[in-house]
Amino acid sequence: MMSGPGEPHESGHASPHGRAIAESEAIPLPTLVARSMIGGILMGLANLVPGISGGTMLLAAGVYPLFIESIAEITTFRFRLHAVVALGTIAASAGVAILLLAGTMKSLVVEERWIMYSLFIGLTLGGVPLVWRLARPATPALWLGAAASFALMVVMSLGGSARAGDDANLALLTLSGLAGASAMILPGVSGGYLLLLLGQYEPILGAIDTLKIGLLGGDAGGFDLSLVLQAMQVVLPVGIGVAIGVIGVSNLLRWLLDHYEKPTLGILLGLLLGSVVGLYPFQEPVAPDPGYAHRGKLLTAQEVASLDERYWPLERFTPGAGHAGGALALILAGLGGTLLVDRIGSADDEADVPAHG
Repeated sequence: MMSGPGEPHESGHASPHGRAIAESEAIPLPTLVARSMIGGILMGLANLVPGISGGTMLLAAGVYPLFIESIAEITTFRFRLHAVVALGTIAASAGVAILLLAGTMKSLVVEERWIMYSLFIGLTLGGVPLVWRLARPATPALWLGAAASFALMVVMSLGGSARAGDDANLALLTLSGLAGASAMILPGVSGGYLLLLLGQYEPILGAIDTLKIGLLGGDAGGFDLSLVLQAMQVVLPVGIGVAIGVIGVSNLLRWLLDHYEKPTLGILLGLLLGSVVGLYPFQEPVAPDPGYAHRGKLLTAQEVASLDERYWPLERFTPGAGHAGGALALILAGLGGTLLVDRIGSADDEADVPAHG
């Protein structure tokens, strides 16, 4: 029977997320730092690409419960060494990965869509066993939550993704940051995918890449204050949205897992499975006809001819044998990669963490 607010957890013990920090204290700090660094890098990469969830990658690295619990504790001014170290390592690793690789990932997704989407499908599916391990044994509440969230993701994917625009306002950029934060917290929810729906994927990744060039120097080399200030007009409101979202969503999720564990885990499982629906790899940009609506304006033939390819609508195509075989191989590679990281994390758990009775 599902426990309600204020009632004990179903098993009579604290929820898995409530004891995550206590368990981490039995792990040597170097091991915790290494695992947190792997999880942070994977989360950073995941937040750059549509279709894969940063939360899923933290699950794969074995640090997801600790990440949630650490945010919830630190934002309520409780500081334990392992929580601070894990959260700091994850955040720093994710930030470096995002800063250095935003431009590369943006180009790959735009120019090699079927390859990247196939890989994302495999990586995302690799998170299913991880969530299932937390969710079992199944209950009606779990299946109901999974069905509802899966249906929501299908509806979102059928709605299509908005094409990017460069005319984002402060409110939309902050909302985009909130979307990115959800990807860090909720396995199965892709921040990149939500940014595509909001039409802010390419502008935000472009701004991050501009910030990297301004800080580290591009072809000309050296620090460029004008580029940094230009990028911060986008990066700052997005960062504010991320901070608000991480604090709010992590505390809410912790409460839900403590009080309504089965339906909450069911929702996470449905989000994870449903995110794959929007990752159909065999789609390509197609030149639009005159009258195509872009940024609320119907374009003339001349305007369509000069429209950058990244703003073209996407259409599905029938893959040949080579595309289909390559996609299958990439899906299996992504799936295997996620499961391998999970296996390493599980092996470390068995070696370092004493069993609970």
